[in-house]
Amino acid sequence: MKLVLFLIPALLSLHLNAQKMPYKGFPSLVWPKLYNVQYEKGTDASGEFDRPLFPDNVKTMEGKVITLPGYIVPFENGLKSDHFMLSSLPLNACFFCGVGGPETVIEILSKEPVKYNDKPVHVKGVLRLNDTDPDKLIYILEQAEVIGEVSF
Repeated sequence: MKLVLFLIPALLSLHLNAQKMPYKGFPSLVWPKLYNVQYEKGTDASGEFDRPLFPDNVKTMEGKVITLPGYIVPFENGLKSDHFMLSSLPLNACFFCGVGGPETVIEILSKEPVKYNDKPVHVKGVLRLNDTDPDKLIYILEQAEVIGEVSF
């Protein structure tokens, strides 16, 4: 009985500590670099916005083909689109649910319409950095294609 009384608080402590650790997304060499962005106040004709300041290791990826794992997040209703977001976090923990920031998602402009899938996928395309248009995401992947589901 004493062993059970000891184990319950110990297991509860482990469980609570595990919940405090932030979700980092999929293992990827690229996402951690994209996460490392700072912001400054910028202005345009519509007013003030947070302008991203990309570090040098991200600037060197501009215009290059990269591959990212993530979850498809549709911009519009529908099961197929050539314009959607890819989130490094599952939908219940994505940028719009308050866990991640704008650096955890990338705007996808694919070569062909992609069918929505709730399973994680790998997407390949040309990276563009956006620090001027607050109506678009800060990262854009052009000429993109889904190259397959993520396998664990």
